[in-house]
Amino acid sequence: MDERAYFVYLLASQKNGTLYCRVTSDLIGRAWQHREGEMRGFTSKYSVKRLVWYEQHADILEAIKREKRIKKWPRQWKLNLIEELNPDWRDLYFDLEP
Repeated sequence: MDERAYFVYLLASQKNGTLYCRVTSDLIGRAWQHREGEMRGFTSKYSVKRLVWYEQHADILEAIKREKRIKKWPRQWKLNLIEELNPDWRDLYFDLEP
């Protein structure tokens, strides 16, 4: 049985800024890579570095399904999702325990 945790996460460039949604099994490491600009492409091009929302899943297939649903949502739904958990758009990276 796979006891790994999988995370669906949203990054933002700033409050109400550019958004990015993905899945990872290493949220701390992946968030750090985005913060440090090690993830080439969209996030580095648009300075999307702030971890503003995430949720944990036990099943990778469920996490991927959730990610795909969120990506298809209207932008306002994504903003609402972030603001339910994180109304101040704080960078949640600093709340993660190593």
